[in-house]
Amino acid sequence: MSIRPVFRCQFCSERPDPETQAELECQQQDMFFGQYVDAGPKRWLVWHGHGPLGPKRYACGTHRGELTAYLRFHYASVGAQVWKMGPYPRPQPAASNACAAHMSRMGGSGFAV
Repeated sequence: MSIRPVFRCQFCSERPDPETQAELECQQQDMFFGQYVDAGPKRWLVWHGHGPLGPKRYACGTHRGELTAYLRFHYASVGAQVWKMGPYPRPQPAASNACAAHMSRMGGSGFAV
């Protein structure tokens, strides 16, 4: 059974166009911490928070500023990453990310029980 993730803007519930959808799906397995990343031709912005910086958050091109303002208001005391200024290119994933993604898909940490 195949599944397709549904992405929505946090502020207006807009869904991405097919090209942006494909790029957002590629970012699903990125294990970034506290980073903004641009996505697709429609200028979507993804916040890869994790841990104390909250969950992944998505904003359409219209609401990019609202997302950064929201994150700066709520997480400025937790981490300086929220103050990073754009542009936000997609960083190269570390080699360990592929291994971590594979292990999480397999349902374990890689340690024998």
